[in-house]
Amino acid sequence: MLSLLLSVLSTLVIAEFVLGNFANVFIALVNGIDWVKGQKLSCADRILTALAVSRIALLWVILLNSYATVYNPAFYSSEVRTIVYITWVVSNHFSLWFAVSLSILYLLRIANFSSHFFLHLKWKAKRVVLMVLLGSLVFLVCHLAVVSLNLKMGMIEDEGNITWVTKLRHIAHLSDKTAFMIVHIIPFTMSLMALLLLLFSLWKHLRKMQLSGKGSQDASTKVHVRAMQTVISFLLLFFIYFLSRITSVWNSNTLKNNSVAMFCRVLGLLYCSFHSFVLIWGNKKLRQAILSFLSQLKCWLKENK
Repeated sequence: MLSLLLSVLSTLVIAEFVLGNFANVFIALVNGIDWVKGQKLSCADRILTALAVSRIALLWVILLNSYATVYNPAFYSSEVRTIVYITWVVSNHFSLWFAVSLSILYLLRIANFSSHFFLHLKWKAKRVVLMVLLGSLVFLVCHLAVVSLNLKMGMIEDEGNITWVTKLRHIAHLSDKTAFMIVHIIPFTMSLMALLLLLFSLWKHLRKMQLSGKGSQDASTKVHVRAMQTVISFLLLFFIYFLSRITSVWNSNTLKNNSVAMFCRVLGLLYCSFHSFVLIWGNKKLRQAILSFLSQLKCWLKENK
């Protein structure tokens, strides 16, 4: 029964990996082709491309980790584990913060507030997004420093010199878990604030339309709703991903059940894969490109029957 469950979960991991790579490669290719053709990419398109690239790397890291821990533990030497963990930290960081930057950009471009401070940020939207990304590098450097310390303590422990390092090793391990919590909670909170502000802006807009006697299905309402759908999907999937990572990290020493570990990776890949399809459908250019691709694929399949 457990072997059957593990096989089903492994199949889901592979399916999500393939679909996630397809969606993210598609985003990168569409925007990359436009860039090669000399077309100017918008700020949102550049963020989407960078997000897609970071998620491709994250998908490969999760798949490699799944394969090594479940099917080939001998492959997972301390050197390989170190490389995979650091690669995961970097790709996961950029995947999160590019998504947060996209949420902030949607907020600044779409929401309408009379505050002079908000109007100033709205005017400097590109600079705000750039500052957010640059500021996030501080968290990345700190996280990498904590990870390096934790890994170094592990190597010293493996060498057998544990008399004086046991307490320090425990502190380093606890610091690693704390850093993990912080670097996930902060981007989640920022995206949640962007969603709430978008919701408040939409409420104000609908109230204004009702008072003026106009309908509620105008262009601004549709843009608000589409942006909120993108941010909500990111928050929900990110929350699921966060829970799966918490389960893996805080129970890394006791989580011996391969099926439970594989289920956590299924949830992690769900975030990387499904949200990319939401982004494609929420972007007019990408939506038209995917519909055109599917139409051509359908015609090709009919011709080769």
